[in-house]
Amino acid sequence: MNDTVKIVCENTGRTLFVEMGTSLDEVIRMISLKNGYPFLAAYVNNEVKELGYRIFDPVSVRFIDITHFEGMRVYERTLIFILHKATTDLYPERQLRIKYSVAKGFYAELDGGPSPTEEEVAAIKGRMDELIAQNIPIVWEKLLYTEAEEISREFGFNDKMQLLETRPSLYVKLYRLADLPGYFYGALAPSTGFIHLFDLRKYYNGFYIGKPRRTEPNRLEDMIPQDKMFDIFQEYKEWVSVLGVATVGAVNAKMLSSEQSDIIKIAEAFHEKKVASIADSISERQRAGGGKLVLISGPSSSGKTTFAKRLGIQLRVLGYHPVMISMDNYFIDRDKTPLDEDGEHDFEALEALDVTLFNQQLLALLDGQEVSVPRYDFLTGKSVPDAFRLKLPERSVLIVEGIHGLNPALTAEVPDDQKYKIYISALTSISIDNLTRVPTTDNRLIRRIVRDYEHRAHTAEATIRRWQSVRRGEDKHVFPYQEQADVMFNSALMFELCVLKNLAEPLLHEVQDIVPEYGEARRLLRLLNLFVPISGAELPPTSILREFIGGSSFKEN
Repeated sequence: MNDTVKIVCENTGRTLFVEMGTSLDEVIRMISLKNGYPFLAAYVNNEVKELGYRIFDPVSVRFIDITHFEGMRVYERTLIFILHKATTDLYPERQLRIKYSVAKGFYAELDGGPSPTEEEVAAIKGRMDELIAQNIPIVWEKLLYTEAEEISREFGFNDKMQLLETRPSLYVKLYRLADLPGYFYGALAPSTGFIHLFDLRKYYNGFYIGKPRRTEPNRLEDMIPQDKMFDIFQEYKEWVSVLGVATVGAVNAKMLSSEQSDIIKIAEAFHEKKVASIADSISERQRAGGGKLVLISGPSSSGKTTFAKRLGIQLRVLGYHPVMISMDNYFIDRDKTPLDEDGEHDFEALEALDVTLFNQQLLALLDGQEVSVPRYDFLTGKSVPDAFRLKLPERSVLIVEGIHGLNPALTAEVPDDQKYKIYISALTSISIDNLTRVPTTDNRLIRRIVRDYEHRAHTAEATIRRWQSVRRGEDKHVFPYQEQADVMFNSALMFELCVLKNLAEPLLHEVQDIVPEYGEARRLLRLLNLFVPISGAELPPTSILREFIGGSSFKEN
């Protein structure tokens, strides 16, 4: 037994002994593990590993497929690598850039020439189909930093070289698909044949990459047009490119230089200019007789609260009297609150609010009447009627902030011309490199981990455990309505992960390897490790980032 190692397979509950050095894919074959969809990777002691990973110590293993959130990430990375190989084969003189996530897929462009034609996009898709049909193995190895740097130089991976230079590591993990090397920041599938479904079509100046639904892997995600979202991404992408901070390596270089202070000031000034522009737009709507009700919506940790207060300041500059009202005041009694699929009270459901009373009071306030606003007692779970009186002063703007802000059902009785709708999110505008985005959801999750600890005494483990439920609520209550906004605001700051790194890393290191959340904590630590740390001392007290790290001059209402 000295040459064997113990494995506990969590998928089956079986314990087995295998020879040291056995790979995970060999374990699948040994126990004839069956599944509705191919396994793409596995959690080994709650940390994600490729199926080629070899076992030398006792481990607990949980195999995952595309229906798992991390399994979908493995699928996406593999799909992007195949796309990179296809574009390199067909257009070796051009450079693929994955720009951002949009319309439930990805948007990409080919630098070094005109926008690809319909025929060229079809040719790329055809080449991808060939690569998938050939079932080419995707292998990986660890190389010395100097070897990885030489390969990056040989293939013209300048984006990777800058990252390697600013965040050097003794060893670097390099993947290979046939003759093409690639750097990725998470596991890939064992071969190209694991990609069973995708879409590729011309979109704006590049092309759209469609992927399967995580919950229904045999169906592609619907390509829902998101023109406003696309425009805001384009605006910020062009802006960070002009500043020379389009990738993490470039951000790191700026943060390590004498330009750090200027970059922080410019980014904050850009935010302020955008908020002032939105205030001007609201003023124009008011002069035309509308826009008295401002509705602000966005997913978790977007900075909605600070944005609303900064908007209020800009409106006061224009001579208006902003009045903020919380949707929380209109929660119904807890015993009447609907339940979610887990049998828990669903406070994110629209039905958890007294929508009828909310509309009645909005109409009365906009008509100049005084109303008695209720208050929800979170300790007793009861609505307290007539908690305070409220009447709007002259030249007022009523601001309502919450996840349901853009849902037409929330304000069904208020005339549309009286509404001004704002969508806010941290739409991360930098990339790790040309092929790998910094996901907006990761940016928001790291914000939330820091905020939950600073202001609510929650551990990173607790925040991560809750995150998938939060995301399900966003998919249901926020994202379907984002394109109905009159304007969108991107609350991301290109350097913010450099600031959040100092606060988030110690919290993530506290997550123990005995809990399922450990794998997600390790993934976020790998992401943060790519950024150089900087102090938040230069952030102004009105910065949106202050909502999460502390030090905001805006006080709780």
